Amino acid sequence: MSLYAIGDLHLSSSVDKPMDIFGDKWKNHDEKIKNNWETTVKEDDVVLVLGDVSWGTKMKDAQSDFDMIHNLPGQKFFIKGNHDYWWTTATKLNKMYDDMKFIQTGFFTYKDYAICGGRGWICPNEFKFTEEDKKIYDREAIRIEISLKEAKKAGYEKIIVITHYPPTNDSLEDSVFTDLYEKYGVERVYYGHLHGEESFKTGLKGIRNGIEYNLVSADYIDFMPIKVMD
Repeated sequence: MSLYAIGDLHLSSSVDKPMDIFGDKWKNHDEKIKNNWETTVKEDDVVLVLGDVSWGTKMKDAQSDFDMIHNLPGQKFFIKGNHDYWWTTATKLNKMYDDMKFIQTGFFTYKDYAICGGRGWICPNEFKFTEEDKKIYDREAIRIEISLKEAKKAGYEKIIVITHYPPTNDSLEDSVFTDLYEKYGVERVYYGHLHGEESFKTGLKGIRNGIEYNLVSADYIDFMPIKVMD
């Protein structure tokens, strides 16, 4: 039994949204994801899917993408990305498939770990951070803290956080998110959202203040789910 992570699948089996407009790396990326997943993940494994799953704007449009994921090996845990317009409520989504679970303020469990998190948001920066961004940024921090508090209340000491957005701005400055992860003694953080070589450079990676940060957007990891732990 192993735990894997991958973000930004950007599937579009029922909508016209080809991803290869973002570069040759994305050509037939859905087949790359399927093949890599099937050769890597076993039925008793768990895969963390870090948002931007489907371009479908409603679940009826995204259904075929989720059916594809459902037919792949393993248990799947999901958080919301900024392009997941199909997202209704975690309660409704959790009734759809027995091997796919969704969170917004709760947490998952894997062995003796709590897996907390949520979507996150862009962090304050000198390029664009509006009053509306500030409201969402604060709200997402509250949601993630609720997740962390619930895990601690349940007695979990080992915590992994999954978010869609990076935990810092492109200058790698501290944020409300990094402060939370340090406050609650998080061991590792996995995030996506960043695409392209220039964007990859702006993501926080490695260990900072005792926390390991990992970028797992699909094109960064060549569409291969990466192992988090056995």
